[in-house]
Amino acid sequence: MRRVIPFILLLVFPASAPAEPVVINAVGDIMLAGSGTALFKRTGYDYPFLATTSLLRRGDITIGNLESPLTNSGEEFTGKKFRFKSAPASAAALQRAGFTHLSLANNHILDFGAKGLRETIATLDGAGISHAGAGTDLGNARQASIVTVRGKRIALLAYSLTYPAEFYAGTDRAGTAPGYEAYYRTDIARARQSADYVVVSFHWGTECDDFPRGYQKNTAHRAIDAGADVVLGHHPHVLQGIEYYKHGVVFYSLGNFAFASRSRKADRSMIARITLDNGISAVEVIPLNVLYSDVRYQPRPLDGAGGEDVARHLARLSADMGTSFSQGTASYLVERRKQEIALQ
Repeated sequence: MRRVIPFILLLVFPASAPAEPVVINAVGDIMLAGSGTALFKRTGYDYPFLATTSLLRRGDITIGNLESPLTNSGEEFTGKKFRFKSAPASAAALQRAGFTHLSLANNHILDFGAKGLRETIATLDGAGISHAGAGTDLGNARQASIVTVRGKRIALLAYSLTYPAEFYAGTDRAGTAPGYEAYYRTDIARARQSADYVVVSFHWGTECDDFPRGYQKNTAHRAIDAGADVVLGHHPHVLQGIEYYKHGVVFYSLGNFAFASRSRKADRSMIARITLDNGISAVEVIPLNVLYSDVRYQPRPLDGAGGEDVARHLARLSADMGTSFSQGTASYLVERRKQEIALQ
C-alpha cells in the first residue's frame, strides 16, 4: 500500500502598500486678458504664476476657474458690459504653472460664442489640461471629467448659476452646464457610482459679497447630500466662508487668483489644499495677496501678519459655519470647531 503524502502549497502574497493620500489644490477666478493684456504680451503668460507655481505643483490635482475663452476668433457677445478673451498661448503657461483641471462653467466662457468655446476646449486638450462645465451641447457640458491619481478615481463636475442665460447649453446648443438641482444631483450620483471622490465647482453668488446667499448654501448641501466630497465656489471675486457639512467641505468663494483686474475690493485670496485619504483628512488655506497695486496681476503668498489677517478674516466669514482656523507650518488648518473659534 502506497503512502499518500499530502502536499500543501503555501502562497505568500506581499503585503499591499497602503494607499497614498491625494492632494487637491484649488484657486478661484483666472482671467489673463482685460487690463493685463499689454503686460502679459511683454512679460509672457508665465508671469502671473511665478510666485505660486511651486505651491500649485505640490498637489496631485490643481483646479481653477477659467474666466475667459482662449481664442483668437469667434463672434463677440455684446449683450453684457464686460467681455474677455485670452490668447491660446496662455494654456501652456497654465499647464507649466501646475494646473491639471479647469472649470469652464461661468459667465465669460462664451464671450466669443460657440466658436470661441470650441477653440478653448481644443487648446486645453492640446495642453493636457482636463476641464468640465461647458461643451458643444448640454450632455457634453454636464459630463464629468474623471482622472485617476494614486489608484483613486476623482470625478470633477462644474456648473454655472450666473447670467447671461444665453450661455447655458441646450440639447443642440453649445454652452455651460446650468446649475439646476435636477442636473447636478443626477450627475453627482452618477459620478459617485464609478469614482472614489467627487469634486464639484459652482459659479454663483453676488460679486463682492462677503457672505453666501441662501441658495448657495442650499445648493452646496444638496450637492454633498447627492455624493459630492468637495464643493468649490467662485464668481464673487472676494473670499467667502468655509464650511464642513456632513462628510464634505464647502468653499463658498475662493476669490480671485490670477485675474487681470485693478479692483481694490479683490485684495486677498487663497490656495485651498484638500487632502483625500479615506475621506477628507485635512483642509488647509494658503493666504494670497492679489491686490493689483501690490502685485501687478501676480498672486503672492502672504505669511506673518499678512497671512494671519487673512485667516482672521476667514474666521469671521465662517463664524456661523462651525469652522475654526489654526496656524500650521506654511498654511492655516481649517477644522470643525469644537468649542470656540481660533484667531478671533
